Amino acid sequence: MLENIRNIGIMAHVDAGKTTTTERILYYSGTKHKTGDVDDGNTTTDYDPLEKQKGITINSAAVSVDWGDNTINIIDTPGHVDFTAEVERSLRVLDGAIGVFCAVGGVEVQSETVWRQATKYKVPRIAYVNKLDRMGADFWECVSQIKAKLLATPAVVTIPAGQDSAFEGLIDLVRMKLVTRDNTDETKRAFFLNEIPDKYRDEAVLRRGELLDAISVASDEVTELVLEGKPISEELIKAALRKGTLEGLFTPVHCGSSKMYQGVQQLLDLVVDCLPSPLDRPPVDGIHPKTKEVLTRKPDPKEPLSALAFKTVAESTGDLVYIRVYSGVLKPGENYTNTTNGKRERIARFYRMMGDKRLELETAGPGDIVAGIGLKDTFTGATLCDPDEPIALEAISFPKPVVSSALTFAKTLDSGKVGEALGRLVRDDPTLKQHTDEETKETILSGMGELHLEVSMEKLRRALNIPQSDPQIQLGKPRVAYRQTFSRAVDLEYQFKKQTGGRGKYAVINVRYRPLTPEDVEAKVKEIEELKDPKIKPDPNNVYFVNGISQGSIPKEYIPSVEEGLRERAKKGYKFPFPFVDLEFELHFGKYHDVDSSQDAFYLCALEAFRDAEERAGITLLEPIMKVVVVSPKQYQGSIVGNINSRRGVIEETSEDRGIAQVMAKIPLANLFGYTNDLRSATAGTASFSMEFSHYSSVPEALADLPKKDAKK
Repeated sequence: MLENIRNIGIMAHVDAGKTTTTERILYYSGTKHKTGDVDDGNTTTDYDPLEKQKGITINSAAVSVDWGDNTINIIDTPGHVDFTAEVERSLRVLDGAIGVFCAVGGVEVQSETVWRQATKYKVPRIAYVNKLDRMGADFWECVSQIKAKLLATPAVVTIPAGQDSAFEGLIDLVRMKLVTRDNTDETKRAFFLNEIPDKYRDEAVLRRGELLDAISVASDEVTELVLEGKPISEELIKAALRKGTLEGLFTPVHCGSSKMYQGVQQLLDLVVDCLPSPLDRPPVDGIHPKTKEVLTRKPDPKEPLSALAFKTVAESTGDLVYIRVYSGVLKPGENYTNTTNGKRERIARFYRMMGDKRLELETAGPGDIVAGIGLKDTFTGATLCDPDEPIALEAISFPKPVVSSALTFAKTLDSGKVGEALGRLVRDDPTLKQHTDEETKETILSGMGELHLEVSMEKLRRALNIPQSDPQIQLGKPRVAYRQTFSRAVDLEYQFKKQTGGRGKYAVINVRYRPLTPEDVEAKVKEIEELKDPKIKPDPNNVYFVNGISQGSIPKEYIPSVEEGLRERAKKGYKFPFPFVDLEFELHFGKYHDVDSSQDAFYLCALEAFRDAEERAGITLLEPIMKVVVVSPKQYQGSIVGNINSRRGVIEETSEDRGIAQVMAKIPLANLFGYTNDLRSATAGTASFSMEFSHYSSVPEALADLPKKDAKK
């Protein structure tokens, strides 16, 4: 039954306890009879050898559990910013999510990032404050940060009975009971529901009142009963909680300690009670691949099939493609159309995934998340659909890489095998890019950070059966992925004229080139959104073309060629080989010849005109700035601040709580290479830091980390 399916993701900052929480869920649901541990490297979702080696989640992993009459499909996502693509594509196909927060660390950097990603896809969420047994745990400070940093409205449904070493259980504000685990039960499954002790009762009454106030925005009946001072049933509270969560009015907040087996069973109940089934989510929209007509598919097995491939994993026996079914029924052996490339596809078999284990299925319907084999030309972002009822669903957008390194490999290696393995690696990870430098002929690998490139290298070595320490293949020094824009606006006329004996080439274009401010970009995006046309989307680099031609000074069939030429040159500049961003071209006049003008002539004219405009306007080089948060014992705060200043960093905020200092800063990515080792040395290995991309900012050429060949004279 569709109403009994929950597709959820578990997301958070690294080390908040996502994987441990997933292990406890698997255990309590009866899917596993023994829990794994991250420290022991035997968890279900962190099954990759690299994940076991590094003790972090690198790949999103899918598992399914049964809880009562409900099936919960769970994707455990990475917490490290370098692997944000795994979070992005997971949230694109999920219906709900659990945000896990450490009661000691609070809302950390990557927590903010994944929360924003969930907001972008309008995914209803539950907040779970974990690790209440840890020294320094502060539940209410974490709730305060959820409100301040995430701009969420908390609806606290459970509060801790004690914290830190005094943590003894949870107080359920819906049932007004103390929930404690039965310590005599070796299975750790049994728990007690007792009356709330006097030492906690006053706070429980106060917090229940706050809960009722929070959920009253979703229920007039609750509001009336609160005003009249009458009792409110559990059923009515749960109904209001569900309605408000689905409508995004507030976020239920639960607490516990997954490692101590406290609160996970109640978390599963909350998932069923508050998070949506596929029926609760809006129908999926797409377009007809030929007519571009807007189409809608409801989560109904009787509708034509529509499904989205959101992840591809290369295996020795073929590709494993993860698929979310939105409508219709998927069957093995049937023919489907991939509307992304127009090819026919057939799924040989598909499975419900349990980490690296698989359960073969006969059919998959709306709301199901499965992994199929046998697909030859279906990769991340592709739509599979009924051949007689084609639809193209919106693809998944991914952030651009910010770090690059030169990849070198020994001549003794088979270049064909290396290229094939690298091609699969890049295909499976949309935030990993590779290209060949035109001048040095080096292979350049680009990704989201040093760790991302390091992990990608290990995957490449593994695919080629090359030991980790073997120097046959290695990465050079990381390089920053800069961007550029024009320093000022210019309005230029450019004439392209070429005579070769036969028909010549003639074109004249007048174009205004204008760098866009952040306010300009925001206005452009808003203007596009107001059109509500799925065929028109904001440009990822904020490069926009405006057709200002009037009265036919250029025939309309030549105008697309001008746009194509300008956009082509904006991909890589003449002085610096970086993409242009935040730029507008307005074609407002031109001339043509009845015989010598052509689409090709106007395309070539635009190419050369851009180069002329680049020289006249001047270039502003832009570098990526990272938001960095450093946490360390208080005594090292001074040296941390000094080190950040030496890296061209700007301190934004410092705080101290119970001997632990936190420093927030913005630092150019070019100055962060090697920071991990420096920080360890300066703090005797006691500090940790996290970072995420913040924005691009102008940088003088003299300060940019540019190889000499990149600055052409």
